[in-house]
Amino acid sequence: MTLDATDRRILTVMQKQGRISNAELAERVNLSASACHRRVQRLEEEGFIRDYVALLDRRKLGRPTTVFVEITLSTQADEVLDAFEREVRKIPDILECHLMAGTADYLLKVVARDSEDFARIHRSKLARLPGVAQMKSSFSLKSVSDSTALPV
Repeated sequence: MTLDATDRRILTVMQKQGRISNAELAERVNLSASACHRRVQRLEEEGFIRDYVALLDRRKLGRPTTVFVEITLSTQADEVLDAFEREVRKIPDILECHLMAGTADYLLKVVARDSEDFARIHRSKLARLPGVAQMKSSFSLKSVSDSTALPV
């Protein structure tokens, strides 16, 4: 399926206002409510709209500290990679995990209450991940840009 300009307008609006009513969305993208609803359903069915979520304020939830952790594994064997990825998915403090090209094998985005909480996460969870040979942590001092909206 290819996206036309109307589909792109729908996706742009919905990324920023996920709870918008169909009637308001239809008005914003210049469609009838029924045509807009059909398009949104098609975008969902085709997988362009993957899910609907509430974006929470990590500061209000007591997780203001963001740490990026570069992980180097002891080997690139498939079973080690698979075991590492399986265990990473079980740790709720890890918001993102990316397999990397470059010096580190993985880059993790971790949230914590403070540096002491991160030390606990590091010692009790990250250091126990399968195959970890080396870790390098970098604390974020300030988030300059933080968006979930993709360019459409």
